[in-house]
Amino acid sequence: MHRWSELFIPTLREAPADAEVASHKLLVRSGYIRQLGAGIYSFLFLGNRTTQKIMGIVRQEMDKIGQEFLLPTLHPRELWEESGRWSVMGDNMFRLKDRKGAELCLGMTHEEVMTSIARKELRSYKQLPQIWYQIQTKFRDEPRPKSGLLRVRQFIMKDAYSFDMDAAGLDVSYLKHYDTYCRIFDRCGLKYMVIDAHSGAMGGSQSQEFMVRTPAGEDQVVSCEKCNYAANMEKATSKLAPIEDLKPEGDGKPLLIHTPGKGAIADVAEFLNISAKQDIKAVAYMAQKPGEDGAKAQEQPVVAFLRGDQTVNETKLLTLVKASELRPMQTEELEKYFQGPAGYIGPVGLVVKPKESLGVWDPKKQAGDPRSMHVVLDERLAGRTNMICGANKLDYHFKNVTPGKDFQYTIAADVRAVSAGEDCPNCGAALRIDTAVEVGHIFKLGYKYSESMGARVLDRNGKEVAPIMGSYGIGIERILTAAIEQSNDENGFWLPPSIAPFEVVVVPTNTKDDQIRTAAEDIARLLEAAGHDVLLDDRDERPGVKFKDADLVGIPFRINVGKKVTEDTVEVVQRSTRQSTDVKIPTIGEYFQGLLPTVR
Repeated sequence: MHRWSELFIPTLREAPADAEVASHKLLVRSGYIRQLGAGIYSFLFLGNRTTQKIMGIVRQEMDKIGQEFLLPTLHPRELWEESGRWSVMGDNMFRLKDRKGAELCLGMTHEEVMTSIARKELRSYKQLPQIWYQIQTKFRDEPRPKSGLLRVRQFIMKDAYSFDMDAAGLDVSYLKHYDTYCRIFDRCGLKYMVIDAHSGAMGGSQSQEFMVRTPAGEDQVVSCEKCNYAANMEKATSKLAPIEDLKPEGDGKPLLIHTPGKGAIADVAEFLNISAKQDIKAVAYMAQKPGEDGAKAQEQPVVAFLRGDQTVNETKLLTLVKASELRPMQTEELEKYFQGPAGYIGPVGLVVKPKESLGVWDPKKQAGDPRSMHVVLDERLAGRTNMICGANKLDYHFKNVTPGKDFQYTIAADVRAVSAGEDCPNCGAALRIDTAVEVGHIFKLGYKYSESMGARVLDRNGKEVAPIMGSYGIGIERILTAAIEQSNDENGFWLPPSIAPFEVVVVPTNTKDDQIRTAAEDIARLLEAAGHDVLLDDRDERPGVKFKDADLVGIPFRINVGKKVTEDTVEVVQRSTRQSTDVKIPTIGEYFQGLLPTVR
């Protein structure tokens, strides 16, 4: 039997001054975690007990579809160079050298390690499909650790990898993980949504995130409550109402007009008595990609044109131009590529790079006019006519500008950010935008790693082919933090019984009273024998102190054993609702059997 008096549960009445989000405050106050350094935390007794329960659920469900491995955290540089990610990961990766000068890193993820095993061991289609997973510590040199366990430099992750012969096989493996993730998050008691997502540094095609809405989140989720459409901001789209174009003036060709001091969209719209929706906004960047071996980053100019009332989604643009970062063009760069100042740049007269040059970073393949750049047109400008835009000249704009006629572009694509209230692309209902925490992510990687790292198997015809891969991750600590974020109040938090450190805390209100103390111990033993996780608060403390601690530490049910024991009665309090129920002691086992199914 677990007795509170024998355990280390260092609860605090006040949250640390640097804690901003509810989960961070409560994890520290409840004695689950203690900070060792920026983004580095120790899990104490309650925190470890809960994360072990979460890992148990993950393991039980993953064992139904895959095999568990345990891979090294320390990786040689050469492995990551084979995939091309040694430089791509940049400063996010912890790098070190051994005593002989060999370069290594601390693993952020394990695609490379899993692929290295596959290429050495998998030889034939008869060995596929394979699903391999692990629960392992990962490392990321997070530049701004914050929000407790939400943005850290060391974390526990379940990562899984699938190897299949073809896309149809990958579809099956992907669906298996989708279903498994739903079972895991259901068992962990999370209220989650599944959204279309951007694959990021992992690469690949289809990608979905499992998200929990919370103000503490750093991701933005666009969703429709009518048809269940959901996507993150990097993938979200919406319907826009049709816009009435302006009538042409003069001969319909671009007409230069004087707009003194009107460099902002709003000022131009007011000055010309038009809507910002009839204006073309220009946003100019230098796209960047890390150089090899610490060399200076490579840069390419790119400009996005979109409707005047819209904003650029930089992740969409980064994906399109296959870059890692974007920075705004500086004055001298605007002069070089536009021959005009900020506020007055536009698309007419630009030197446009061809579509096939998108994503090409080899300087030898970029010969041509030094003024040339990638010109990206937001797809909602395609088909528009007679718009207003900057003339690349101080205090001047153009009227009568039609995309595709008066200027050319590299590509038309969706690069704008969706706004709340816009129409759902599926059903037309109003979209909502919420902040959320990502707890899981599944990717169809395709051939990115098997091709680059030389993994090959023989197909049915004896031909060597690369297996197709998937990658699937779950943040263990993020399940805990998301559960706390969705279930807390001013007094503490409550966890679902499946992941709570204890399901029930038995609280004798007076440990000096033999009858009360004995009844409390008997109840604890009875529930423990029935398969429940029980904590007996046998401390010689006032009832109020015990009640406050019980409310704080996440245990979903409390049994108050007090003076009513003379009537064979105790009070059961459900933490989430504060509902109090008198229960006869002889029936306490049956009562909790209905509330708490045992899994052993």
